[in-house]
Amino acid sequence: MVSIFDDMTLCTDDEVQKMLPLVSNQRRAQALAFTHVFGRFACLKSYLMLLEILDMGNVKPEFAFGTNGKPFLKDFPDVYFNISHCRNGIAVAAENCPIGIDIESFRPYKEALVRRTMNEDECKKISGSSNPDIEFTVLWTKKESVVKLKGNSIIDDIRNILSNNDITLDTHINLEKRYVYSIAKKLK
Repeated sequence: MVSIFDDMTLCTDDEVQKMLPLVSNQRRAQALAFTHVFGRFACLKSYLMLLEILDMGNVKPEFAFGTNGKPFLKDFPDVYFNISHCRNGIAVAAENCPIGIDIESFRPYKEALVRRTMNEDECKKISGSSNPDIEFTVLWTKKESVVKLKGNSIIDDIRNILSNNDITLDTHINLEKRYVYSIAKKLK
């Protein structure tokens, strides 16, 4: 299940104050460690979105972290989830199998970044696109969602990470709100 939040006009100190009592002590401390309102808001809102997806009632689970920093629910290790946010939205996914999600605001096409992160076919796809900014963002979210699915480092062969045939990718583009999100799941 996937939940997307993109009404960023609600990203205010007042909304942060309303959400603080609704989350676990651990998540509250994480949110308050951010110095800017967006970080606090995204931290709290994503946690509440996860609770809503999981339909856990009044349970406020705490996160634990794997060797590469991938979060999991300490008391519910069989629940798979992933969280992502950008200036234009927040994305949360939960499944009964490993999952990765990434949301990004449209990113400007920068040739040096494209050459460093994309393989030859992807570079051609971006440069041949009528909108290279969107095409780059689409490919970037796909790569990032796979990295997050695997729980690896972003530096692990980022150029060829999409060549894995045992992963399904689902990508959505929101032209109005100017973001892209991709979901990666392992084939069963």
